[in-house]
Amino acid sequence: MVFSSAIFLFSFLPILLLAYFIVPAKAKNYVLLAFSMVFYAFGGPKYLVVLLFVVLVDYIGARLIEKKRDSAKKILTAVIAVNLATLVFYKYTMFFLENLSVLFQADLEFFEVIMPIGISFYTFQSMSYVIDVYRREVAVQKNYLLLLLYVSLFPQLVAGPIVRYQTIEHEINNRKSSINDVCYGVERFILGFAKKIIIANQMGMLADIVFDGGTEYTPVAWLGAIAYMFQIYFDFSAYSDMAIGLGRIFGFHFLENFNFPYVSKSIKEFWSRWHISLSTWFRDYVYIPLGGNRCSAGRHFFNMAVVWALTGFWHGAEWTFLFWGLYYFVFLAIEKFIIKDKLDKIPTVLRHIGTLLIVLIGWVLFRAEDMGTFTNMVGTMFSFNFDAVGMAEARLYIETYFVYFIGAIIFSTPIYYKICGRFENSKVFAVIKYGGLLVLMLVSVMFLAHSSYNPFIYFRF
Repeated sequence: MVFSSAIFLFSFLPILLLAYFIVPAKAKNYVLLAFSMVFYAFGGPKYLVVLLFVVLVDYIGARLIEKKRDSAKKILTAVIAVNLATLVFYKYTMFFLENLSVLFQADLEFFEVIMPIGISFYTFQSMSYVIDVYRREVAVQKNYLLLLLYVSLFPQLVAGPIVRYQTIEHEINNRKSSINDVCYGVERFILGFAKKIIIANQMGMLADIVFDGGTEYTPVAWLGAIAYMFQIYFDFSAYSDMAIGLGRIFGFHFLENFNFPYVSKSIKEFWSRWHISLSTWFRDYVYIPLGGNRCSAGRHFFNMAVVWALTGFWHGAEWTFLFWGLYYFVFLAIEKFIIKDKLDKIPTVLRHIGTLLIVLIGWVLFRAEDMGTFTNMVGTMFSFNFDAVGMAEARLYIETYFVYFIGAIIFSTPIYYKICGRFENSKVFAVIKYGGLLVLMLVSVMFLAHSSYNPFIYFRF
């Protein structure tokens, strides 16, 4: 089940809201938990067992760490091993078998393992809780069902953001859904829904045409790459918007996961704005424990390489994802060890253009099925083939998707929020804004009703 589906909008969510707001306060958590289980089971009931198992392991592990501090490190190691083993089995078994088959020229793919939706997200989230208990940063949760609620809360369950336990520790048992929270949550959900349906899906259709069909024309290749760059941003940030909005309606304050990454002027800045919950997870639970930057230059270089290799591989069991992570490691290492302070002396416009170009090529690698597809696409982008046929094809795509490109450019910057902030105390503007949101929602529903194209890119992670 996805947020941008008719069954969610017109069945699941209305029934949940009705049940949640009419039951007594003590029952609200269990209503959320029950609906979260239904939400996840909708995509495959048998994989619910994996989720329950992961949370049970971390629940028992955290309780043991609290009681046996002398053996806490060993317990934590065992718990992390079980979590990672579960993740590796379901996500990477077929990758390893496929590559071993090629290496030994034998058919070793004797069984198939299907990856449960969202396993990368909820495994990392659940693990972070145990680690924080070990570090004495959060109190142990003694109620298994409430820990399960934290991990399985449906807004962020299958595609993030990765919510730290300390972020909502107090709100699990002590929260109130104020009218301001509900209004903000509804506004955030509508904006996310519109970004997904109106912009991400349209950009995705163009990207699929170019990437899946292939092209030999430079302008078409650039349009496809730019379309995918917008698709993945609006697809994923829209899901985070909807997740944050839904969480706020129920009284949970999730942290931001995106902060307009395409306005960045360096790769370091880009990763401080993109998928913030994942980058901070790797920083706090991998990079810093390895030694971070408080070590020799060689060790610092190694720590960065490990983190970015893992970041790439986290995204999927393909070589392209590993190379994508290392691709960013190279540019971050250049900024850190070679350019250093010289970066600030480069004109802002050039830094912004350079960053966007690096990110754009990175997304081509991310989207490519294999390295051959990536090199062909990038080769076409820089082949300077401006044949008349290619120019005509590019012109057709621009005319067809022009409005969506303009919308993507505008909403990938803080313009909307700056305007809202400037007139936040104006009652007239409030009427205009909420009227506009209602129209936006209706238009989005119309788009949803007239199109069967509605993928969520990050669901496969």
